[in-house]
Amino acid sequence: MKALRVLRSFNSSLSSNPSKTHFNSSILHHFYSAQPQEDHPTTLEEDDTSSSVFDSSQYDVVGSENNVSSSTWDEKYRERVKSKVFGEDPLEIKRSSRILIKEEEKRRRAALLARTLLEAAIARPDEEEEDKDDMVVKEEDQMSLSVGIIGAPNAGKSSLTNYMVGTKVSAVSRKTNTTTHEVLGVMTKGKTQICFFDTPGLMLKKSGFPHKDIKARIESAWRSIDLYDVLIVIFDAHRHLTKPDSRVVRLIERMGSEANPKQKRLLCINKVDLIEKKKDLLKVAEEFKDLTGYERCFTISGLKGAGVKDLTKFLMEQACLLLRLCAVKRPWDEDPLIMSEEVMKNISLEVVREKLLHYIHQEIPYGIDHRLMDWKELRDGSLRIEQHLITHKISQRKILVGKNGSKIGRIGIEANEELRTIFKRNVHLVLMVRVKS
Repeated sequence: MKALRVLRSFNSSLSSNPSKTHFNSSILHHFYSAQPQEDHPTTLEEDDTSSSVFDSSQYDVVGSENNVSSSTWDEKYRERVKSKVFGEDPLEIKRSSRILIKEEEKRRRAALLARTLLEAAIARPDEEEEDKDDMVVKEEDQMSLSVGIIGAPNAGKSSLTNYMVGTKVSAVSRKTNTTTHEVLGVMTKGKTQICFFDTPGLMLKKSGFPHKDIKARIESAWRSIDLYDVLIVIFDAHRHLTKPDSRVVRLIERMGSEANPKQKRLLCINKVDLIEKKKDLLKVAEEFKDLTGYERCFTISGLKGAGVKDLTKFLMEQACLLLRLCAVKRPWDEDPLIMSEEVMKNISLEVVREKLLHYIHQEIPYGIDHRLMDWKELRDGSLRIEQHLITHKISQRKILVGKNGSKIGRIGIEANEELRTIFKRNVHLVLMVRVKS
């Protein structure tokens, strides 16, 4: 409209001058029609199809050589200006800069040598033992132990599993019911291999019986309790102090009263790093110290690792004791040096699920059918991973995709970077959002 007003004023000014050619209405109409107009809105299907797929190959890797910008200034012009304007000798400047570079290199090497010697002098015994873990262990000397980790939702089961294993194998989120199926994590130290099984959160009703969840995963978790050599029952001590839940106490008491004589059960008081006053921690420990059915009670922080060393030592001892009692060879189930393809597939699903729970809220992430569709190892050693996120409604698909694919793009970028770090190789991640047909 502004352009139309300007042309009309211009036309009126020209009309006062008879020597100029007059504009007529048809010319104005054609001029205004040629201006860029608002595009017609595309249909929902067209918009979703173009933005519901994340492909990591469309994004530059942070820190790649392509992102490094080189200087376009020619150094010879700089030297000429310095010599004519400031009277500096270019040759002398080069000599002094070389000397400074050599001295800086000497100082850097000396500092590096001093730091290396200091680290070697104060090296902990644990680090020296870790160097011995790479030794080849004969099959007859191998020992294995299966450990199940159960507890109420958000008790810290996944955080403890990830810390024990040393890498992320299970999704961690503040939202309840993050773990939807049993997740395997393997720790190998010396001759002993411990397999940790992270299970979905369990809860009891006021009547004392387990909830009848529609999904079979909770029932499967209850049935698998007696299958492990050691069962860890974990609960959140900080939440027990601030917002106690009687259902959690009933779960702990039930696990102690229904102990299996062939299984060792441990009680882990988790998240002690969040408790500021030590007397509060002693209060929680006193409350559960007289429970029957538990071999030992540990106070730990699954996120920061406090108290985990004592727990690991006890589990290693149990593996040796189990071998002596059973007198049966228990070889390792997993290769300690190579991550199996099945474990890698589960990790890729867990990493994407963690990002999904972080960016998508309410009940939507729990209703998404998350599937691994394709897994290929390419010739250059990289991995191509394709996963589909299947929603039940078009409205859920729009929320997951976000405006112009912003949500699924952010989830894919962060998941792709974390998978690169875990697998130590290049990863080509493809995420597709679609509606269940």
